Amino acid sequence: MKQNKKVALVLSSGGSRGLAQAGAIQALEENGFQIASVVGSSIGAVIGGVYAMGQLETYTNWIKTLNKRDVWGLMDFTLAPHGLIKGEKVFEKMKMLIPDMPIEQMHIPYAAVATDILNEQEVVFTRGSFYEAARASIAIPAVITPVKFGNTFLVDGGVLNPVPIEHVPRTGDELLVVINLYGEPLTKTAEKNIAHHQAHYQTDLTDANGRFSINGFINRLSRLTSSADKQSLGYYSLLTASSSAMVRRMAQLTIARHRHEIDILVNIPADSAGTFEFFKASELMELGKELMSEAIATYKQRCIMA
Repeated sequence: MKQNKKVALVLSSGGSRGLAQAGAIQALEENGFQIASVVGSSIGAVIGGVYAMGQLETYTNWIKTLNKRDVWGLMDFTLAPHGLIKGEKVFEKMKMLIPDMPIEQMHIPYAAVATDILNEQEVVFTRGSFYEAARASIAIPAVITPVKFGNTFLVDGGVLNPVPIEHVPRTGDELLVVINLYGEPLTKTAEKNIAHHQAHYQTDLTDANGRFSINGFINRLSRLTSSADKQSLGYYSLLTASSSAMVRRMAQLTIARHRHEIDILVNIPADSAGTFEFFKASELMELGKELMSEAIATYKQRCIMA
């Protein structure tokens, strides 16, 4: 078994749970591992990119200051037919803290994965603007607007490749470390109360006189983008539950296909946070650090026994 301390790191898609990846990276470094290259899909592309620029601490220090209201304030809603959120506001804020950098000038090799939705193929960014690559990679279909790219459109990298193991830059000597945000859920079952959601739908959108209410509409948009409550399968909850089931299965199949190559695997529970619950940064980072520490201990034990 390899006992090299250099790491090729793979970061999966998975919304705000990606903040656990930042804690996991901290655990790797505290245990003496050196990250030599990184690839990510969606939030993994964001975390991997800021790490490759040497700006992960700046990013996490900022994100840990955000509460629910702050997260809501970073959502630039749109009535466009192809998404609810433009996804530009959060990156403009990030650029004030972390200037853009060409990927080819980063401190370590980095790649971001997006999906060419028209041609049904992956697009791997290894050159050009970090923010342009990250923006394409996080474009959740029907939620965050897609990115025009030549004659096609790019959406979330997790649509086709949530755990992009085959795209991590490697020389062959590094340990392969994978952080999967689609681990076994903490809660297996939940009662689906669709009737409750339907009963409140009309009152959400109308005032006391039955007229359309803009405040009600805005409140509804808020819940569509921030709620991870599976007790009420509204539009966003239903969309998330359906897509997450498919993506989680793809992640499992990818990991199984590469299992013989993977030296350290960390599975973050799929229900540890909703897609936009970035206000849980501190607890998610602590969770990632804890689970990575456990995985490293298991790896070291295997090395002793090998």
